[in-house]
Amino acid sequence: MNLARLAAEAAERNSPVRAGLIGAGKFGSMFLSQVPTIEGLEIAAIADLDVDRARTACRAVGWDEARIAATAFVEDGTALAARDDVDVVVEATGNPRAGIAHARAAIAAGKHIVMVNVEADVLAGPALAGEAAAAGVVYSMAYGDQPALVAEMVDWARAAGFSVAAAGKGTKYLPAYHAVTPDDVWSHYGLTAEEAARAGMNPQMFNSFLDGTKSGIEMVAIANACGLTVPEAGLSFPPCGVDDLAHVLRPRDLGGQLEGRGMVETISSIERDGRPVFRDLRWGVYVVLEAPNDYAAACFRQYGLPTDSTGRFAAMYKPFHLIGLELSISVLSAALRGEPTGAARAMHGTVVSVAKRDLKAGERLDGEGGYTVWGKAQPVVRARTALPIGLAHGVTLRRDIPAGDVVEASDVDLDDDPVLALYRGLVEG
Repeated sequence: MNLARLAAEAAERNSPVRAGLIGAGKFGSMFLSQVPTIEGLEIAAIADLDVDRARTACRAVGWDEARIAATAFVEDGTALAARDDVDVVVEATGNPRAGIAHARAAIAAGKHIVMVNVEADVLAGPALAGEAAAAGVVYSMAYGDQPALVAEMVDWARAAGFSVAAAGKGTKYLPAYHAVTPDDVWSHYGLTAEEAARAGMNPQMFNSFLDGTKSGIEMVAIANACGLTVPEAGLSFPPCGVDDLAHVLRPRDLGGQLEGRGMVETISSIERDGRPVFRDLRWGVYVVLEAPNDYAAACFRQYGLPTDSTGRFAAMYKPFHLIGLELSISVLSAALRGEPTGAARAMHGTVVSVAKRDLKAGERLDGEGGYTVWGKAQPVVRARTALPIGLAHGVTLRRDIPAGDVVEASDVDLDDDPVLALYRGLVEG
């Protein structure tokens, strides 16, 4: 990729890439930990609602006091985006409304934007990417997170002449997890509430990984960036190890579990009875390839790729992802090459809000990972009127919703909401 060389050359010119980080949580902290060892990359400013917490995060990841003193700390992400000493804005708040506002502020100020905030991306990514292109700046997924890593693998496969049968990631999944709330999340992680609290772990955030919401968000982000299809019934989370990827993730008419070719899917690291899957991919990502001809299929076998019984489907995978530790790849790529590490192009899917229990009129929804709803990936053509999970926080129900039903946008008090209008323009366009 030559990014290290390009960054070193920028340092030699005394013109390092200057990043501004919005949100100094876990993802942001992992990014900050790497910056001191990356030649040609600097952090000019950090925005966080609690600037003292942000400074503490910098100390926790090993920054010395001189580096902290040389960095501007502000509360307002929009103000950070307007700073003259910032070239690339990293949006890592996890708040979809804030993420959209910060991205637009960065674009308006002529800054590249790296969107760690996948929740915002699945609401408005294609619109934000279009606005960035019109302004001559880059809108990018965040390398290190699964969507960008999968987008890279899909691009590699297509550039090498392969068709993509399936792409996605692994996770720990059981159907019962859809009903889990922050009250009982830690038992599934093998922790006590006290241990989690001491580690600074947010139960609602971690519950979004467990209850299927985060998988839905990430798979939709991949579909929207890569032109892949979301399953009609939503993700099925088939148990699957790396040796069986090509067998399980091929079309049903060939003996697999997919509706067709070109699908996103998340695989489970545990069987439905709780037994661990052999050689699971819980922390990794994958792409299943289809050979374009008999010669390529023969090469699959000759070079040791695990294939399905036909020999035409094979899998490539990456067993781990390093999240924020890899984020500099996106920052440097945007600033030095003018290229995103994946970006939303069109709304192929969305993530709808599904009731975790019987909900009553007058209740307020608490969004991703909470007590009331979980997020289910759906093809956008099937879910244009549904309430997206990114807008399901702090809104009041107008009617009763039975457990398992999809909440419609008309079921909540969101009249004249500009983000809903932006989202509707994308899904109905």
